[in-house]
Amino acid sequence: MGFSTILALLVFITIHFIISWWRQHRRYRSLPPGPTPLPFLGTPMYMDPLTADKDYTLLSQKYGSIFTLWKQTEPVVVLCGYETVKDALLNRAEEFSARPFLPTVHIPTKGYAINGPRWRPLRRFTISSLRNFWMGKKTMESRVLEEATYLTHAVSETEGKPFNPFMILSSALANIISSVLFGEHFDYKDPKLQDLISHTARHNRNITSRMYAVCNVFPFLLKLPLVPKAVFKENFYLQNFVLDYIKEHKCTLKPEAPRDFIDYFLLKIKEFTECKVEHEEDPDFCDLSLLNIVVGLLGGGSESTTSTSKFCLVVLAHYPDVQAKVQQEIDEVTQSLRPPTIGDRPQLPYTNATIHEIQRVLDLAPTAFFHAVTKDIQFRGHTIPKGTTIIPFLTSVLNDPSQWETPERFNPGHFLDEEGKFRNRVAFMPFSAGKRVCPGENLVRMELFLLLSALLQKFTFKLPPGSERRDSKWLNANKRDITSNAQLCAVPRALPTK
Repeated sequence: MGFSTILALLVFITIHFIISWWRQHRRYRSLPPGPTPLPFLGTPMYMDPLTADKDYTLLSQKYGSIFTLWKQTEPVVVLCGYETVKDALLNRAEEFSARPFLPTVHIPTKGYAINGPRWRPLRRFTISSLRNFWMGKKTMESRVLEEATYLTHAVSETEGKPFNPFMILSSALANIISSVLFGEHFDYKDPKLQDLISHTARHNRNITSRMYAVCNVFPFLLKLPLVPKAVFKENFYLQNFVLDYIKEHKCTLKPEAPRDFIDYFLLKIKEFTECKVEHEEDPDFCDLSLLNIVVGLLGGGSESTTSTSKFCLVVLAHYPDVQAKVQQEIDEVTQSLRPPTIGDRPQLPYTNATIHEIQRVLDLAPTAFFHAVTKDIQFRGHTIPKGTTIIPFLTSVLNDPSQWETPERFNPGHFLDEEGKFRNRVAFMPFSAGKRVCPGENLVRMELFLLLSALLQKFTFKLPPGSERRDSKWLNANKRDITSNAQLCAVPRALPTK
């Protein structure tokens, strides 16, 4: 092949790619504005999940509350601010209820999961089953209060010396979700529990890592030898962990007395199997969907709540006046004769407000799990094609100056009215909103309130000697390090007597 032939071929390929790229972008000419994408690469400089909060904040200042990024040649629309996110996830919930195809989600689950194409019946059943634990013989509240006893005992063993609360809190929260899913409670020092906690934490970090982001942008990487095994190592560990319980539950299942979530799901599978219908050749309820849903609940049911709980204790150690006010309120309601219960929550408005405000400041998940539109839509003056990936930027909602009086400061007053009563805020969306809101939201809210109030009733959390008190801006900027590495001292309180 001569030089001129090679040159002509290169010119032809270049022209072909330019025309294809032009046609692709001509189709999306009505999309919201955004940074100019690189041909065939998109805007990779803005697709890093670890810098999304900073990047999206800067881009929203330039392009407004809705802008477009590019994953290679596919558009990704980012929504910013309370009004825009509310308009999408609440006012037009059905149109924004789909999920984009993400290889790192589809490959390990094969689509049988709450975030897959079968999400509606699986999500509906999951929420319904979890609700059963609120009203069963052993209610969810009683499970959490029982765990609060184990937790306060474990903290008391630190004897006021500096310690990292992360593992103790992880043990308590992992036990709660374990009791719901498997009906099992572990000793805090049980190696099986410790292994589960460490693998779950690594699994959750992987989901929001650059590694997963790169594989979603360049899915061919997951077809290379050994790559899937390395990428999904922690997911496979959790799957094997859960499979052992599923096998055991199948052997000991009693239809008249379901013990936990796995039992409820196995009974649902049995129902489908016994009522074989022609159009149910590939049922939504099967062993694979059970496996993936339990793994998902296990991953989302403890580690994020642990980080929130620890951050709460660290913040209160930096704000001793707020901590003292919370403790005084708890003492007045309970007289220190019993731990606080959910029924006490209306009488503990400052405690409730403080926990909510710390969640707002922590802003644990800057973006909601990606959405997608179910059809071509007109939204805020732009045309968004069916299937387009949507990223609700929750940080912009939790810090929207139109919704919060002092968004840059830690201020429990955000959740108190003029009479000091607790008030809900419509812009409080740490769990996202709409049809895809976190299915475990109610459980997490209960865990945070009961466990934290039980700890604050028994202990005053202080900074280790020589530590410097910090403001909320510093705490927020260093939240990743704080939730994993910061140490505290838990000093037993001199409780009022009867």
